[in-house]
Parts: sequence; C-alpha cells; structure tokens
Amino acid sequence: MLGVASFVIVALTLVSAKPLADSLVVLERRDAAPEGFVHSGAAPAAQVLNLKVNLVQNDLAGLESALYEAATPGSAKYGQWLSVEEVQSFARPSDETTAAVSQWLSDNGIDFTPASAAGDWISLSIPVEKANELLKADFSVFTHTESGKESIRTLEYSIPASLQPHIKLFTPTTSFVAPRQGPKFVKTNAVVPPPAAQGPTPAAVAASCSSTITPSCLQSMYQLPTKAATNKTNAIGVAGMDDQFANKADLTQFLKAQRTDIASTTAFNLISVDGGTNSQTRSQAGVEANLDIQYTVGLATGVTVDFVSRPLPPQVLTTSYGFDTEASLSKSLTFAMCDSYMQLTARGVSILFATGDGGVASTPGVSCSGKAFPPTFPTCPFATLVGATSGASPEIGADLSAGGFSNYFGTQTWQASAVSAYIASIGTEYAGKYNTSGRGYPDVSASGENVWIVQDASTGLVDGTSCSSPIFASVIGLLNDELLNAGKPVLGFLNPWLYANPGAFNDITSGSNPGCGTTGFPAKAGWDPVTGLGSPNYPKLRTAAGLV
Repeated sequence: MLGVASFVIVALTLVSAKPLADSLVVLERRDAAPEGFVHSGAAPAAQVLNLKVNLVQNDLAGLESALYEAATPGSAKYGQWLSVEEVQSFARPSDETTAAVSQWLSDNGIDFTPASAAGDWISLSIPVEKANELLKADFSVFTHTESGKESIRTLEYSIPASLQPHIKLFTPTTSFVAPRQGPKFVKTNAVVPPPAAQGPTPAAVAASCSSTITPSCLQSMYQLPTKAATNKTNAIGVAGMDDQFANKADLTQFLKAQRTDIASTTAFNLISVDGGTNSQTRSQAGVEANLDIQYTVGLATGVTVDFVSRPLPPQVLTTSYGFDTEASLSKSLTFAMCDSYMQLTARGVSILFATGDGGVASTPGVSCSGKAFPPTFPTCPFATLVGATSGASPEIGADLSAGGFSNYFGTQTWQASAVSAYIASIGTEYAGKYNTSGRGYPDVSASGENVWIVQDASTGLVDGTSCSSPIFASVIGLLNDELLNAGKPVLGFLNPWLYANPGAFNDITSGSNPGCGTTGFPAKAGWDPVTGLGSPNYPKLRTAAGLV
C-alpha cells in the first residue's frame, strides 16, 4: 500500500506525463484545389514556409458584446470605443493555450514569434519537410493556370487532438488566392476642368459628371464640404498591396488639375508594414494605389492620409483589394480574419472594403453560369462593404457592383429588416442561387464608373468599386473631423449606425448587377444587393451623427 506522499508523487507524474502518442485530428481539409489551379508536384523538402498560427482567444464573445454596446445607437455606451488594453484583454489566448502550444512547438524544436499585439497570432518558419511531419500534411506546388503563378499549399493538415481547443488554424495551407485583377485604366489625356468652385447646379452635374467623375462632381453630388478639415488626430488609412505603388508626382498633377483650391504639394504619409515599400519611379505607379490616394487626399480635404498603416490605427481604413470569392479562403481563415477586424473596429476604426467588380459573379472572370452566385470577399460583418453607382443625376446601380449574400456569415441583426424586405420584394426570383439567411451586401455605395485619375503622367478613366470605397471613406473622414472638433467620439464601427439611419442616403432605385448568365439583382427602394442603403448625403449624415 502506498503512503500518502508516494500517492501524491504518482498522481503528479500521471498528470504531467506527456502521452506517448497523441492522436491527430484534421484541422482543415478541402477535397481538391479550386477551379483555375492545378497540382504541379511536391514542394521542395528544404523550401522554407513562413506560417502563421491563429490561437484560440479567451473571450471573443465578450469583445463582440462590448463592441455592440459601443456601436449601437441608443446604447448607454454608444461611442465609448475600447482601449488597446481592453481589446487585448478579450483577444489574448489563455495562459493554458499559450503554454500548450509553446510546449508542443518546443518539443518539436520550433521557435516562434508573436505576430499580433494580443498574441493570438504567432509566426514560425520551417522547411516543407518539417511542416509535412509536424502537421501530417502534403505541401505541394499548385499553379494558377491563367497567370502561371505558383504557390505552396496542402489540401489537408492535422494537429494533436489535445491542441484542438487551443489552435484555430495554420496559414497559408488550404486557402488558394488567384492573382488579383485591378481596375482598368483607359487613357484619355484630356484634361477635365473642375466645375465651378461653389458647385454646379443639378442640371450642370448631369451634363458634366454623367460621363466623367471628378472630386468637384462628388462634392456636388454628395454635398461634401470643401473647407479643409482641421483636427490633426484624424486620419484615413489606405491599404496598399500587390506591388501597387502610389506616386506623389501623379498626385501633384491630379491636385493641380482637380483641386486648385488646395496646395498641389499636399501629400500622404507612408508607413511600411512587413517591409513594404512604395517606389516613386513613375512608370511603376499602380492604378489601384494611385486611384485610392487621389480620391482620399483629393476628396477628404485636409484629413491626414496614411498609405498602408500607422502605429496608432487611423479612424478609417479603406481597402480596394480583395480575393476572387468568399470561398477563396477557408472558412476557418475567413472567420479568423473577421475576428481580427472586430478587434480593430472595437478601437473605433471604420473598416471599409470594395465589394468587387463582377456583379453577382463577385469578380470578373469567375465561372458561374448555371451555378449559385458566388459571394465576394470579405463578407465579414465588421467591415462596411461599398458597392458602385453609375452616372450623376440620377445615379443608378452600376452593372459591375458586386453584391449578394454570404454563405459564411448569417444575416446580421442590424440589417435583418432591410434584407428581409428586399428578399420578400423579389419573391422566388433566383431561388436556390443565393443564401436567403446570409449577410447581405453591399452596405452602402458611391460613384464607381468613369472616375478621372492621373496614371504615370497620363490622364484617364477608371471603373470599379475600387473607386467607391476610398470615396466613401473620405466622407467618413470628413464627418469624423467634425465630430472630433465638437468633442464627440468618431463613428467607428459603422454598420449598426448606417442601418439605423437609412434616410441619410441617396436611395438608388434603378440598375442591376448582372453576372453568372443572369441579369443580376435589381436595385429597389430601400436596401438592395446592388447599392446597399445608397450613396452618401452629407448633410443628412451630419444630422444622423448628431452634428448641428
């Protein structure tokens, strides 16, 4: 018979002993590479993979609850955005999770570094051979047939069962991303003079802006202030990716032509993330990057514009880059990214994304005739998705405006009545082609066709929701300036506020977004999956924001 001391020693040994063979569970799997990708062979064993791991956070439900208290009009805590410390207290992994994952990686001789402030993302670099062994994976080379671009992915990977409560995913693994098609630039070299400084009449808007959109057109269409913003803590962040460079010389030329009322030397700040650069060789300027910068610096008069990011997050972040479809990324990765967006919006950041340019097909070139409509990326409810309009007086829904319903995220409470009313209005049209219980998008819209820019010293026109997102971001930046100067909090997470104030938008009631061999969804009175709630009406948005 064991004595008490001996029993305690045996018990502690049993608790701390590591199982001889922890069973493995599949964390992510896909049956085959998506359409457009082909398997090209095994990945080189010595090829180093740079992987990120998303760890389970300790209280995301608590973070979401706190966010909605701050974002919902009428709440006692409306506008009380969280501090970085408060967000991290919800988002950091538990000590148990950190210890379990750290021990597993250490046992396998793998070092890692934190990849997020809260520690819910970590980074590690290991050879393919080691990754295959660690994750029971088969990392292979896959080729995107149209572009010839190669990437290393696996169709399946596993982790020890004991770690399933602690690890959400590894990436890049089962997500396949095709090279993005940016907006097309049509050179005109015709200098378009801006309308009169005080804004043209509605008839003049129709005449001068129906074929070419400029900053002055937008100021008149949406009744935007031309007086410079003054609050120096207010900023708009413009995401830059894919070797897209925003050129300062092109911006200067743009301002000289279109904003003669402000200094042509007005510029943007560049803050690099992950070693990103911004070449100023004019021939390397990107249409996407130039467009985004010219219609934030050139429209949000006086608001600080940061290209990429800043140490303290900007109050508005606009992104015109996305993936072909919602299904391009695994559901696990999509949800993990959305959780990260939630952390940022809880800080009082308005996140805006362009919806895409393929109508109900999401992106041009997506093969979907006879199939269900593929949702765009992202459909995360913590992002405000911006569709496109065409024309000036009146605006109509642009054919290219991607819109529809998510297969990953459900209809959100703040949009439920608007979405259900629209679905009821179209009856059985397209039954089975979209998720009737999905998160509807876009949320709002703005001009997205025949937008005038400067590109590599030439002038021309650009189409796409890539125009619409920075335009709408500029509107929010101008509102935030007024709010800060009035001693009020910034708008932050927009969606509950937007849907609570449908009358603050120019309702777009005509147009559609054809694709997948159909005429697409029709624009109608109220919210619709072409133009969302509509385009901005600045005076009404001011009132909705509590500005007098």
